[in-house]
Amino acid sequence: MKALLSALLTLTLALPVAAGAADYTVQPTASTLGFAGTFQGAGFNGTFGKWTAVINYDAAHLVTSKFDVNVDLASAKTGDKDRDTALPGADFFNIAKFPQAHFVTTGFRQVGAQVIADGNLTLHGVTKPVTLNVTFKPQGTGAVLDVAGTVKRLDFGVGGGDYADTSVIAADVKVIAHLQLAAK
Repeated sequence: MKALLSALLTLTLALPVAAGAADYTVQPTASTLGFAGTFQGAGFNGTFGKWTAVINYDAAHLVTSKFDVNVDLASAKTGDKDRDTALPGADFFNIAKFPQAHFVTTGFRQVGAQVIADGNLTLHGVTKPVTLNVTFKPQGTGAVLDVAGTVKRLDFGVGGGDYADTSVIAADVKVIAHLQLAAK
């Protein structure tokens, strides 16, 4: 009897830990992947309409967590016809040669209350490390995941040549994601 109680207690204590580790499916209609930049001193926002994300997250065991995101760069929209026409071209994303961007985490770390996702972003044929701030909020059987970070566009060769002047197009582009997740 004592062994049975001990086994039940062990199982009960292990359940919350096991329940925290989860693969999540992104709910696309309630999720956004976007970016923000500055052109001639005026801010603009954009979104990517087509992307996929594999999310495995466990706040209690960050070492087992992983994000793997692929973005269809042709799906970028900012609401400005000229900018939306220019972004897929050779001067910016060059989607004929580099149709996708890919981000995959290499690890997570806790800095105070903030969770940081370290990873590699491949964009425009260049792979560089990128750091993102992560906010994960469980909701029922799913969760809300908010991610934010900054990418230096010239490090990836985006907007070079005539567009390399950072007084016209800012060097920093903010990446923002708001994902509604359902547990698999």
